[in-house]
Amino acid sequence: MDNMIAIVLAAGRGTRMLSECPKVLHTLLDEPLLSYPLRALAELDLSRRLVVVGADQVGDRVVKSLSGFIGVEWPRQEHPRGTADAVAAALAALEGVSGTALILSGDVPLLTSATLRLFIEKHRQCRAQMTVMTAVLDDGGSYGRVLVDENNLPEAIVEARDATAEQLLNRRINSGTYLVDLDLLRRALATGNCANAQGEYYLTDMVAFARDAKVAAAIYDVPDINEILGVNTRLDLVDLETRLAARICRSWLDRGVTVRFPETVRIGPCVHIGPETEIDSGVTLSGSLVIGTGCSLGRGVIIKNCKIGNQVAVKPYSILEDAVVDDGAQVGPFARLRPGSDIGAGAKIGNFVEVKKSRFGKGAKASHLAYIGDAQVGEDSNLGAGTITCNYDGFKKYKTEIGRRVFIGSDSQLVAPVTLGDDALVAAGSTVTRDVAENALVSSRIRQKELPGRGMAWRRAAQEEK
Repeated sequence: MDNMIAIVLAAGRGTRMLSECPKVLHTLLDEPLLSYPLRALAELDLSRRLVVVGADQVGDRVVKSLSGFIGVEWPRQEHPRGTADAVAAALAALEGVSGTALILSGDVPLLTSATLRLFIEKHRQCRAQMTVMTAVLDDGGSYGRVLVDENNLPEAIVEARDATAEQLLNRRINSGTYLVDLDLLRRALATGNCANAQGEYYLTDMVAFARDAKVAAAIYDVPDINEILGVNTRLDLVDLETRLAARICRSWLDRGVTVRFPETVRIGPCVHIGPETEIDSGVTLSGSLVIGTGCSLGRGVIIKNCKIGNQVAVKPYSILEDAVVDDGAQVGPFARLRPGSDIGAGAKIGNFVEVKKSRFGKGAKASHLAYIGDAQVGEDSNLGAGTITCNYDGFKKYKTEIGRRVFIGSDSQLVAPVTLGDDALVAAGSTVTRDVAENALVSSRIRQKELPGRGMAWRRAAQEEK
């Protein structure tokens, strides 16, 4: 097997996006466009992966945003002078290296590793020095046209802006993905010029060069034309996200996950879901997310970067981010787990409860209208409606430690730092400012005062006299 190197072109400004954000950093299912080809390449047997970016702050931003992809090299294109110039920037880092370059675009997110393997297989079967990934469309639109001879071998690629009326009738289009021998690529780029409508150095000119040099070349028609669709506008972005979301939902349906109303569901590419899990309409799952088996995700749920155990019920319109939820726990409806939340097995976080950087032990509950921040809640403790951990004094955050089997009455405030021992009981309406011993009852309510005859009837009468 020959040495294979990937070159990803990601230096384009994306001016038609009308945005200061680099095009390849616009997101699809909450992930940057460029992350999709990088993940596909990670599944292939490649010796090196080079991503060409601009030699300016925009390029710096791309590199920083995708720094999590280990082993990627980032050659810089000094000036935006076309695709051939971008590839030349990558070749500068490959001096003396031989083999095959797999060249693809950073703004084509639907191309899969499976299709790339078929592409590589076709290239090797044909013993080609150059293979162009193509597709036959009903309308070629603004895509470059691939001209072939009577044997279906590529003769040239003509950009739509430079094509004649007759050439525009050609339905075979260029996807922008190529396999090409590195030595052939170097020779082709050395002869390039910018005599075209864009005034740029076109990488596509290498096809005509290969034809003139009489080297073996081939085409590969992609099985699913959706895979080669690129992003140039925000409309493209929305369209491709819809297509990608549908594809991902279908893949989970095939693996034993129920996705109701899949056209409304968004599941990111780094999400893993166990079988027998049911996902209702309007759910968004993104980031590095693991969901166990037999879970239930209610309507409108949003989960990002979490670890969800088995048999967990996340009820409608709850939001979970950077949290852990153990087996059999319940969250919601209308609950929020902020980063650092750790919900134990069988615990319950109920409606309109917000948790931040807190651990709930096994079987612990906060069923209604509570804020629990920077806290440790012991097993089987119950926090009544309106419970608040007062963890912030305007300068620093402080911790609340609640023991096992503690019962906290409704409308209670726990002013941190404070510790409540096991089996403590806090009377409703209390403000706890000092530590509470094990098995103690604490109440800070003032003594109830009653004035006979001064109720609502008395007030109404007083108003009538005025």
